[in-house]
Amino acid sequence: MMDIMSNMLMPLVRRLDPEDAHRLGLNALLLGLGGGSGSGQDDPALAVRALGLRFPNPIGIAAGFDKNALVVRPLARIGFGFVEAGTVTPRPQPGNPRPRLFRLDEDRAIINRMGFNNQGIDRFAVRLARLHRVSPAGRHAGARVPVGANLGINKFGADPERDYPRLVGRVKHYADYVVLNLSSPNTPGLRDLQEASRLGALLQAIGEAHPDRPPLLVKLSPDLARDDIGPIVEAAIAGGAQGLIVTNTTISRPAGLRSPHAGEAGGLSGRPLRPLAADIFRAVAQVAAGRLALVACGGIETGADIVDRVRAGADLVQLYSAFAYEGPGIVRRLKRETVRVLNAEGFETLADAKGTA
Repeated sequence: MMDIMSNMLMPLVRRLDPEDAHRLGLNALLLGLGGGSGSGQDDPALAVRALGLRFPNPIGIAAGFDKNALVVRPLARIGFGFVEAGTVTPRPQPGNPRPRLFRLDEDRAIINRMGFNNQGIDRFAVRLARLHRVSPAGRHAGARVPVGANLGINKFGADPERDYPRLVGRVKHYADYVVLNLSSPNTPGLRDLQEASRLGALLQAIGEAHPDRPPLLVKLSPDLARDDIGPIVEAAIAGGAQGLIVTNTTISRPAGLRSPHAGEAGGLSGRPLRPLAADIFRAVAQVAAGRLALVACGGIETGADIVDRVRAGADLVQLYSAFAYEGPGIVRRLKRETVRVLNAEGFETLADAKGTA
């Protein structure tokens, strides 16, 4: 089913407006049209333990695809090793005016300036809570893979030291981990919160309000100055964060982009982001030196990409643009390729490969 959807339907979907295609994809998943490979069938070589959790494989869906936690279970059935929903804000907001999502087909990339469009934390939290229901037969109705909640602030009226602790409080009983999105380029002033002193104050506020919270990660920008990486990583560790997601989208435009949409404002993701994201990841991993769980994101589209990031120190990886281009079948392909690359490079498991670069 997934191969049919990827090989036949995805080219048709890509003829639609990108945002309409995204909505169609969510509806298809809600109707059960994404198929399912079953996370229990994963090769044991791909299993990961990180953040105190077990992941059947290292491949997750990045925040931004399922902003409102509508399709967590269908995404898990596709075979993702974990699902991250959001970004969600305290109050609902419509985001930026359309058009705000652009395919750069010639570059296998996406530019978005969505602006945290979402239905707000109240509806989001209710949906996460439903994943914890137990059916009359006693079977758990959850996703059966770790689920993360990606949290952000509203464009207007935001108070980060107030809002982020409140958001954590709303989801901490239902999410396996939480992420502070401090790196979207589409909310004015958000990236300033990555600065070490601001990050430290924010983490302190969360720690004081919720000492019993689930693991906390911070999502970083690929556009950080190199001199800022060390202080940011140290602030995250000192503030009690358990991990970092590296990276979000970039406002830079690498040379050689061919699409007529390359000049659109917003964050660039996909294949052209790969060199920058990998470079920043290596710098972060060197400073972190095993003290934080690391999730690599940005331009990942092959099993070789996954093994490269794991060898650089990643515990987990996330997809977005490659999934948008290829559809559900990509997850199964990536698992096969990852096992094949591991074997070719002389590793029995991902754990054997971690940090060997």
